[in-house]
Amino acid sequence: MDLGLKGKVALVTAASKGLGKASAMGLAAEGARVAICARTQADVTAAADEIRAKTGGEVLAIPCDVTRPADVEALMKQVSGRFGGIDVLIANAGGPPRGNFEEFEDEQWRLAFELSLLSVVRLIRAVLPSMKERRWGRVIAIQSASVKQPLTGLLLSNAVRPGTAGLIKTLANEYGRYNILFNTVCPGRIMTDRLLGGHKQAGKSVEEYLKGLGQDIPVERVGTPEEFANMVVFLASERASYVNGVAIQVDGGMVRGLL
Repeated sequence: MDLGLKGKVALVTAASKGLGKASAMGLAAEGARVAICARTQADVTAAADEIRAKTGGEVLAIPCDVTRPADVEALMKQVSGRFGGIDVLIANAGGPPRGNFEEFEDEQWRLAFELSLLSVVRLIRAVLPSMKERRWGRVIAIQSASVKQPLTGLLLSNAVRPGTAGLIKTLANEYGRYNILFNTVCPGRIMTDRLLGGHKQAGKSVEEYLKGLGQDIPVERVGTPEEFANMVVFLASERASYVNGVAIQVDGGMVRGLL
């Protein structure tokens, strides 16, 4: 199936590893011209080299901290200078730290808001003009299954990420008439470095840890970044032309809620 992404310009943030890199890889494989960013130059350059080698795609690597307005402004100038306007935005960022209510002061709450919500606001604000002009756009916010149900030990994520999903749903209502579609993708347990790092705290081998994590998932295993990216690439494509305003989990059935 031709997804209609050839020649489209896609920006994927926090794309040096994990879900962001897998999403950028999938978009490049479909012929999109891809810009990626991450905080560290060496990491984002290495990711871009890997994506080029595996897909033959055109990839622009830019260091950027999406919580810093000046960085986002500089990012957009570089992407626009190289590719013109942006057709697809994959708004991704690392998650807030684990912890419970009594552990966090106001500063941790502020940082979680900056990371998970305000960074998305700034990125969308920057890409909207060119999308409106072209009357075509895809905005996909990578969030978490915590949008659908609170996750133990992830208070900040549980509190802030649903607000981002609310933002995306509202913008889907406002900008659908411009053929700009807004959706949220909610990963469950995906085999990223962040997830794998938990095996040390659990005092288990990686294999034992992953097996335990899969026990309460209907498909009985943890997902891969590539499986997650397949959903992102579809939603970014022309084939998802009537999918707007959804918050869809990619979790093997872990979330039991009906909505």
